[in-house]
Amino acid sequence: MNIQNQSSDLRHANNQLLQSNLSSLVSEKINNTRETTVSVNLTTKISSLNVTLTVTTTIITTTTTSVLLSIPFQNASFYSSFNSTLAELSASNSLPLCNFSISNNDSSIYKVIVNQTLYPYNIIEQQVGKLLHAGGHFVPTTCRSEQRVALIVCYRKREQHLRMFLDNIHPFLQKQNLDYTIFVVNQHGNEDFNRAALFNVGYLEAMKLYPFDCFIFHDVDLLPEDLRNVYKCGDQPRHMSVAVDKFNYKLLYSTLFGGVTAFRLSDFIAANGYPTVYWGWGGEDDDMYLRVVKKLKKSITRYPIEIARYKMIRTHDHTSGTANPHRHTILYSKYDYGLDGINTTNYTIHRVTFYKLFTLINVTLPQEPFEQIRTRLRIKKKK
Repeated sequence: MNIQNQSSDLRHANNQLLQSNLSSLVSEKINNTRETTVSVNLTTKISSLNVTLTVTTTIITTTTTSVLLSIPFQNASFYSSFNSTLAELSASNSLPLCNFSISNNDSSIYKVIVNQTLYPYNIIEQQVGKLLHAGGHFVPTTCRSEQRVALIVCYRKREQHLRMFLDNIHPFLQKQNLDYTIFVVNQHGNEDFNRAALFNVGYLEAMKLYPFDCFIFHDVDLLPEDLRNVYKCGDQPRHMSVAVDKFNYKLLYSTLFGGVTAFRLSDFIAANGYPTVYWGWGGEDDDMYLRVVKKLKKSITRYPIEIARYKMIRTHDHTSGTANPHRHTILYSKYDYGLDGINTTNYTIHRVTFYKLFTLINVTLPQEPFEQIRTRLRIKKKK
């Protein structure tokens, strides 16, 4: 973690210069990578729990060539580093505890009207980013937040959805007086999309920057519609997106655990995170539900259906991914959850960029063939 001693004015000037330089480029130095797989020990202590995880990641050694690139996230300002420090966190300890009250009997005051106007990043920054630190990090200034929340979004080629998401979620979270940071984990390459593995990557990279103790895992096309749906973690994992407009605000089935979920740090570690073996659409959220029930020996919680309401963004071009043909084989195999999860999350980091509105984590995930998955998880073939 870098600790910057620059004044805010100087930092802002540097950010403007960085953005100006990037926008003026016609070509960019791009890395040709030679991958070296290493093991990294991540040790986390939570009260009486002392857990050590060995996670596979990739160190990149580079040579450079010049290639023509379009500019991603154009008009979005960014910072040279994540500038929130432990010293600042300690200073907030003298403040009173934040208290977001939901005691008013008039439920209409908590209703959120989702803004579906599509703005460029610089306009969104002007509207909702004035109090943000680097990387989409917000800290209340008048009180001390009870938890430190990492909101992790899995992402690939859905920039219009992302802009609308950021424009709506920042004011929502700030009204709840949360210490939060938004992480967008972008999957590069042509491999099948792996939503769950991206969530694990977000967790691992977030913990390198700040002592988060609550994790919200979020689809980019879901927006909350009630302020009483507080983005915090409890003693049990919580399914947050209970009622979605696309499904007539009804829970599709009792064990549904997709869309938006919340985990305390200790629970996420004890569950070994999300599975990494579901390439393509489907299976990972049901697998995570089973991890909560079988591995954690807990049940999931939900807010009432009139509170846990979400609007699904459907106004911009997006087609669902291809269903994973092996998802049921894996899901119902009763495999040992210790064989797959955080401890087997394999990824190559290309770049981490601290934008004003979010932290972008660019990664490649090497796709594992199903037969290799079957062998690794010790799933027996049907006779």
